[in-house]
Amino acid sequence: MTPTLAAKIPQVWTAANPSSGWHRQLDLRSSFNTCKAITRRHAKSFYFSSFPLPEEKKMAAYAIYAFCRHIDDIIDESLDCGTGSTECLAPTSEILRESVLKIERGQSPLDFAPAFAEVNRQYGIPNELYFDLIEGCCRDREPVEIQTFAELEEYCYYVASVVGLMMSKIFGLREPIGVPYAVDMGIAMQLTNILRDVREDHNMGRVYLPAGELADYGLNRADIANPADLKKWRPFLEMQVQRARYYYERGCEGLQYLENDGSRLTATLMARIYGSILDVIESRDYDIFASRAYVPTWDKLKIAFRTTIKG
Repeated sequence: MTPTLAAKIPQVWTAANPSSGWHRQLDLRSSFNTCKAITRRHAKSFYFSSFPLPEEKKMAAYAIYAFCRHIDDIIDESLDCGTGSTECLAPTSEILRESVLKIERGQSPLDFAPAFAEVNRQYGIPNELYFDLIEGCCRDREPVEIQTFAELEEYCYYVASVVGLMMSKIFGLREPIGVPYAVDMGIAMQLTNILRDVREDHNMGRVYLPAGELADYGLNRADIANPADLKKWRPFLEMQVQRARYYYERGCEGLQYLENDGSRLTATLMARIYGSILDVIESRDYDIFASRAYVPTWDKLKIAFRTTIKG
């Protein structure tokens, strides 16, 4: 972990202390149902992995995901408008940060907003984490070409590790010692996303594979658009897969600090299911270009069974 990123990690951690039965408020039912539907549609692996969670933690996690999805969609939808459009430019990071405060004040018309605001009240998730997520997503408004791994690691923190820290509040992380492990798990999952989505990201003008590392292996951005020689890619991708696994190993060391009420099991399932995408990439002889690597539902069920029975 680079010194710059290490300095960014929260140094103070206060465990959440939600009220008993907070999730049963009738006026929040519709909002929570919206959050659940968004998660089920857009975060299939997480939704699948959430089955061990107590009901109140499921609802809280779905609300956090709904907010994160909302921010991501705002950025992507503005890019879909095409160049020259002035009607759907992405809001600035300042406007998006203000939208968080409006949600907390009950001034947002968004369907997921009441549930999200209540989750923040109950779990005390710092706004700085939401602001960091906004900062990371806003970096995608312009063409992206990562130069070094240090730069990529920092990006992964902003768009993924902060989400892991939000979820850690819900999953009952009480010891500050567990915070860096949550950061590492977020980096592992984002590195996996990047390997899975190389072609899709490239088509959107985003190259997250570090240019310096590509050059070290005799590759460049043009080879993503025309990956004719897959053998040329294999050593580079082997290194990237092993790096992601290193971060999973680090992240999994911190699972012991989560509450053992289903939270630890859910986080373990997420790590193993997401980590299995790397296995799929390997089984395809590192051909990440022909189609998107994913873990079939049957394999997820097998992972869930083994994890639930054996731990």
